[in-house]
Amino acid sequence: MSLLLSGIAELTTNDPVHAHNHADPGDALLGVVRDAALVISDDGLVEWVGPADRAPDADERRDLGGRAVIPGFVDSHSHLVFAGDRSAEFAARMTGTPYDGGGIAVSVAATRAASDDELRALVAARVAEMRAQGTTTVEIKSGYGLTLEDELRSLRIARELTPHTTFLGAHVVPREYASDRAAYVDLVTGPMLAAVVADGPTALAESIDVFCEPHSAHAFDGDEARTVLEAGRAAGLALRVHGNQLGHGPGVQLACELGARSVDHCTYLSDADVEALAAARGTTVATLLPGVEFSTRSPYPDARRLIDAGVDVALASDCNPGTCYSSSIPFAIALAVREMGLTPAEALHAATAVSGRSLGLDRRVAPGQPAELAVIDAPTHLHLAYRAGVPIVRALDLPRA
Repeated sequence: MSLLLSGIAELTTNDPVHAHNHADPGDALLGVVRDAALVISDDGLVEWVGPADRAPDADERRDLGGRAVIPGFVDSHSHLVFAGDRSAEFAARMTGTPYDGGGIAVSVAATRAASDDELRALVAARVAEMRAQGTTTVEIKSGYGLTLEDELRSLRIARELTPHTTFLGAHVVPREYASDRAAYVDLVTGPMLAAVVADGPTALAESIDVFCEPHSAHAFDGDEARTVLEAGRAAGLALRVHGNQLGHGPGVQLACELGARSVDHCTYLSDADVEALAAARGTTVATLLPGVEFSTRSPYPDARRLIDAGVDVALASDCNPGTCYSSSIPFAIALAVREMGLTPAEALHAATAVSGRSLGLDRRVAPGQPAELAVIDAPTHLHLAYRAGVPIVRALDLPRA
């Protein structure tokens, strides 16, 4: 049964085919169609997009009452498989305690102690929370197990909820390896990695990630990160990097050199880092995570500087128990507009089209594309930042065939 969605005051398509209709650069960037309609096939694909007065017939019709429709948010950086509570750590940071990555060990201990069913219920609830705020696609990392068995079960549980899973055994060096870091890197790049990719096309992860941060005694330096990433690439995984979060470092340059899909955080960037990201446009995305800066009192990245340099910029939540326990992409959009220099259109594009690109996805509302959509209880996408903190956007649920 095909479905016609009408009553759309503003439709964001992210499709350049609609760009020529607009003098406004934001509308052109988003491929906006006003007074729009779209038809969705019974297999969940977009069949037709255009002005409502030209819409074809369909088996069913749903009037959205003058709301705006956008591509569903793509949350391309999250750490949802964890147990335990670190709210006291957040409270301490608000009174001046700096973040250095050490609190991850608290989550590791709680996650190792949790049962599979407990973790499964926690992750499912977090994904549902994301959908209630407009996220239709989520990447989930491991990284709170840090043993062979716990990393594998984290990935298996994440895989039940998304195909976009990332092996982050190189999150931090666990306490039991503190005196022998090389042995832990060998574990990550040897038995752990081999088990993750053992089933070939049905591997437990599509990507590998590393926390490359020389400013943390718990994370990995540039040489260690290179070893992890090169091993992952040789095993057939796409590359992702946590880089330049706590200070200037090698993460961005390493990501660009190795052709990583994304380098995330990018809080501290030199001119050379920005130049490398601009040169890597089309390959490496700079994923900004403003909820982290909000939650750690760190300086916000200068997204305007990156956009003006020609860098591909994405936005994601980094939902995790330590540095940003927020699953809200609308919150990230509002922060990016208020604190990082993005326009509302650039922020929405970053959280949909560009974030999707970092996962190898084409996130447009166009014929032949999956109908991964979100609805805003407002006539325009501008309300995402304008009404910060108000739950006005949700993933659009479609009838099942």
